[in-house]
Amino acid sequence: MKKMNSALIFFAFFFILLKISVTTLSSAQEQQVRPALLGQPMPDFVLPSYQGAEVRLSSLKGKKVMLIFPRGYAGPDRWCTICHYKYVELVDLEKATQIREKYNLEILIVLPYPRNTVKLWLEVLPEQMLKIKNWKYPENLEQLDEKGKQAVERYRQIFPRDFMLSKDNIPLPFPILIDADHQVSSGLGLFTTSWGGSEVEQNIPAVYLIDEQGILRFKYISQNTLDRPEYDYLLNILDWIKQKKL
Repeated sequence: MKKMNSALIFFAFFFILLKISVTTLSSAQEQQVRPALLGQPMPDFVLPSYQGAEVRLSSLKGKKVMLIFPRGYAGPDRWCTICHYKYVELVDLEKATQIREKYNLEILIVLPYPRNTVKLWLEVLPEQMLKIKNWKYPENLEQLDEKGKQAVERYRQIFPRDFMLSKDNIPLPFPILIDADHQVSSGLGLFTTSWGGSEVEQNIPAVYLIDEQGILRFKYISQNTLDRPEYDYLLNILDWIKQKKL
């Protein structure tokens, strides 16, 4: 009797392990992401958000989706400043014009890091905005040589607007998705450890625009770290999608 009970316990335990393995494998296969092709359904994925809830892309059908992959790190222990600037610029645009409501749009930000690193990316936003301000308005402007003054002018062109944030009020209007194992970023061909002259885990910056049926209508993959589409340009694309011209 004891031998029979032991055998039953063993088979039950084996069955549970087998079920877990099959479930895990099915989940991994379901999650597998392939490169996205224009005019084709955007590959589905599910990722946890920094805010807490999981987000499945296909659950957003019925809305347009702006899917943004910031670069993240630009070097060891050095964040990409323009990524932070573009994020804050988008936050300000949403606050001023409610683009999500206007375009029936959801905006998703995807970072290729675990939660603790994403937390750092967000916490450093005020410091990054202050850094940009100091680049644009150095105290010793009159003492700079011609090369230095040209650099200041270039910063003012790259970062035309001024933003200031408080550490106590980090803006989080959009889901920040945590791609900790890089499965989505790698599947789309964006994750790399060498780009733009730096050796660090990062994404090639990219923007995808998806229509209400889940079809990819536009994608922009940066050629260098300064190569980013302006939001006015992206809103024009959204207008074309809305009018069925794209």
